[in-house]
Amino acid sequence: MGFFGIGGASSRVGIDIGTASIKIIELEKKGGRFNLKNYGLFELEGTQGAIQAKQKIRKLGDEDIIWGIQQTMKESGIKAKDVIASIPLYSTFATIITLPYLSKEDIAKAIPFEARKYVPLPLDKVNLDWSIVDVGRSVGAQGPPPEVDVFLAAVSKNETSRYQTIMKGAKLNLRALELENMSLIRALVGNDRSPLAIVNIGGRSTSISVIDKGFERLSRNYEFGGFEITKSIANSLNVSYDRAEELKKTMGLKDSGAKVVNEAMLSLIDMMVFETRKTISSYESEKKLTVPKILLVGGLSNMPGFADYFRKKIGITVEVGNPFSRVVTPKELGPITQELGTIFAVATGLAMREI
Repeated sequence: MGFFGIGGASSRVGIDIGTASIKIIELEKKGGRFNLKNYGLFELEGTQGAIQAKQKIRKLGDEDIIWGIQQTMKESGIKAKDVIASIPLYSTFATIITLPYLSKEDIAKAIPFEARKYVPLPLDKVNLDWSIVDVGRSVGAQGPPPEVDVFLAAVSKNETSRYQTIMKGAKLNLRALELENMSLIRALVGNDRSPLAIVNIGGRSTSISVIDKGFERLSRNYEFGGFEITKSIANSLNVSYDRAEELKKTMGLKDSGAKVVNEAMLSLIDMMVFETRKTISSYESEKKLTVPKILLVGGLSNMPGFADYFRKKIGITVEVGNPFSRVVTPKELGPITQELGTIFAVATGLAMREI
């Protein structure tokens, strides 16, 4: 299924409207490969303001978002009008359900009835979409009828309408809305069907998702992220939030960093590690398998020493996700390519989507 596709021509522009920033990527496909054409980032004015406002960011006015999108596209030189936007995790519902094997037509008929058991809103208030993930046993084999796993997603119609209004206000053609994790899977995982986890650390929240056979199987969202770490450094050192943000980005968890800076961050990072381990263990216990790798994305994953510390504490393979591994990037970006990739991971996955 299309997952909230709205129709029209294909698009290579992805817009990720986060809780503290708007990230926009423009990709161009040449010779079967994506090329990075343009990118732009719109952030709230100043770290301190972002931290103080973080409880209100979800209510950021639509006019402000429209202005931010227009300014970012103008300054970045992005002229394309067809776009795909992400729906934040807190506005969506997604789960895997198991059904007896049926034809796609029969599954489509059964989905609304099954969805009532899982979706926490009245079905007339949401847009539903679904996709077959896996058939438990070959059709035609002996024994009980085979089962099929179906990925079910729901987004409130109010939220869908809001995004359409925002893009119309920005004079853009919204071709599809997509769940954040689907974009991350496309950008980071590609056709890899093996199980892994993605830890996406934003400014306000951290999402931990287990991906298996190319689909989100289990996801948890926690109300702490990069802002909380900056705030902890600022309080511990009695410095401004902007100075704390600078220390976080430059010193991080390096051995040569100030001990007090490290100590200000460790309890929160240990919490991220603990929740990641708990989420992975829950899936491993249920499915009787091993999740051997974690991919880190989001601004905090670029912090010096962060990935190494995460790896040592959790005891399995941990890598910083690279959504640009399948994208040709300009040579002049050089050493900042990795940093950009982790920040623009969702937007990149959006721009890779085929309509």
